[in-house]
Amino acid sequence: MLGLYTKAVEIKGALSHDGKVVVLRGWIHRKRSSGGKLFAVIRDRTATIQCVVDKAKVSEKEWDAIEKAYLESSVLLRGTVKKDERAPGGAEVTVTELRIVHSGEQFPIQEYQSPEFLMDVRHLWLRSQKMIKAMQARSYIFRYARKFLDKKGFYEITPPLLTKAGGETGANLFEVDYFGQRVYLTESSQLYAEAMIGSLEKVYSFAPSYRAEKSRTTKHLAEYWHLEPEMAYFDNKRSMALQERLVSYMANSLAENNEDILKFFEVKKEDLLRIKPPFERITYERALEILNEKGVINPETKQKKERFEWGADFGVEEERVLTEDKEKPIFVYNWPKEIKAFYMPVNRDGKTVACADMLAPKGHGEIIGGSERIWKLDELLQRMKEVGLKTENYNWYIDLRKYGSVPHAGFGLGIERVIKWMLNLDHIRDAIPFPRLINRMEP
Repeated sequence: MLGLYTKAVEIKGALSHDGKVVVLRGWIHRKRSSGGKLFAVIRDRTATIQCVVDKAKVSEKEWDAIEKAYLESSVLLRGTVKKDERAPGGAEVTVTELRIVHSGEQFPIQEYQSPEFLMDVRHLWLRSQKMIKAMQARSYIFRYARKFLDKKGFYEITPPLLTKAGGETGANLFEVDYFGQRVYLTESSQLYAEAMIGSLEKVYSFAPSYRAEKSRTTKHLAEYWHLEPEMAYFDNKRSMALQERLVSYMANSLAENNEDILKFFEVKKEDLLRIKPPFERITYERALEILNEKGVINPETKQKKERFEWGADFGVEEERVLTEDKEKPIFVYNWPKEIKAFYMPVNRDGKTVACADMLAPKGHGEIIGGSERIWKLDELLQRMKEVGLKTENYNWYIDLRKYGSVPHAGFGLGIERVIKWMLNLDHIRDAIPFPRLINRMEP
């Protein structure tokens, strides 16, 4: 008898058991009946396989159960594996015994549902092959990022997600009532990472960040996972070199180890293996020239945007124009100080700061923002005054410049944007299990 906890093999492993009897457990992905036989495609986390149930070879109770079972019913079965190139997955199982663990109700997701409906039933849409593969890729990419930094001698830290002050501009923060005090969900763990370099020198946090930006683009989330390394005795150049090695390692590892996922998303393995240092570097000033040479179309008016002048920030369309013909990410560095954060040191030209953004190729846009950090007390206080920040909200951060301060740099990588690029997804919502968007807080 098949008990609920009968030992089973994973479907991917079952494919190598040709001619052997196996026990499988999973969910009914598809099914159809024909001439006293029922063909059910069963899925688990590893793969799918076709299972054939012959009415004459199972009990009446078993036949009745599988025939009435809805799609996505959970099932446990025993049968013999036989290789068959015509079958989904290249093999099928002739079932001799089965048990419907839970049949439930008719599954609400059918073919050709709207994106909005699929967001409403996100908790169920996560069972789709697209989302299974995307979430597997997400887990692997997390793993590869950590592995790279661990090999480089970094320590992982766990900063708080509630803060009294913002990490960048102090704007676009979600306010929270904290026992009567006004605090915010963090937009970056950078400031806390800077505190940790005084003891551990090279650190990274991997945690959620929150941005209350009213953006409706294909690359914006209100809650996203933020990988933020911080390094003592690094300048912007050295930081950029680390960034391109990290991103290359993540892309190459996905290509080398997860070709099945790439095939599902029709991503060529060679495209990710091509991601190797060095990445092209262009100044902000040169980027302006390129945008003015090529022209940028406003997606709302369908008209060509006016000439870009110094101090203009870049949005989705600008990033697309800069990267649409690129095979690898590029860096845009030395941005105007007026549009960057207070902690970035001003360059000798007096108008730019020592920072860089990494833009993914083929129009996927910014995936990393990084910079040197101001490490001298007087320089930090001057910049905070210039941008109008209240120093009392940053007393502990200012303290770091009083006791053994050192030159340092760091960056923040948005993991969902990396996933969107590497899998060539149309929208960032499919790079995270439960997206938080400007108009979406459920499920």
